[in-house]
Amino acid sequence: MTDRYAPDDHLGERTSLIAAAYVILRRGDEVLLQQRAGTGYRDGYWAVIAGHVDPGESAHEAAVREALEEAGVTIDPAALRPLATLHRFERGGPAVEQRVDFFFEATQWSGEAALQEADKAAEVGWFRLDALPDPVVPHERDLLDLLRTGAPVPPVISLPL
Repeated sequence: MTDRYAPDDHLGERTSLIAAAYVILRRGDEVLLQQRAGTGYRDGYWAVIAGHVDPGESAHEAAVREALEEAGVTIDPAALRPLATLHRFERGGPAVEQRVDFFFEATQWSGEAALQEADKAAEVGWFRLDALPDPVVPHERDLLDLLRTGAPVPPVISLPL
C-alpha cells in the first residue's frame, strides 16, 4: 500500500481550483485594507491582504508570505486564525474562474503595516468595520460584514460568480 494517489486518468474531467490566501489584519474593531491599483482585477476597490498559493506552499505559508510582501508585517503561522473557506465558481466557466479562498484573521504580528507594493495598491489604511471605504471587493466585504455584526462565519461558503 502506498500513501500517494494513483495517477489520475480523468484529470481533464475534474475541476482544478486556483487557491488564494487572505489575511484580515485586525486591530480591535479596525482592519487593514489596501486600495487595488494596476492589477487588472477590481482596481479602485479596497481589499484585505491576499494572494495566490504558490506551488509547494500551504495556505498558511501563503498567508504569511503575502502579509510580509503586501504590508511588511511578519506573522507567526500559529497566530493565523482560520475564518472561512470560500469556493467561488462560474458554472461551466473557464478554469481561471474556479477558485478556493482561505481566509485567516491575525491580531498579532511584528512590524508596522504599510504599503509595500505600490505597483499593486494605491494606498493602505486602517478602517473600522462599521466605517469601511467604498467599494470593497464584494466577496471580501461579505466576510467583513459578518465580522462587524458578530454573526457566526460559516466555515465553508460556496458562491457562484
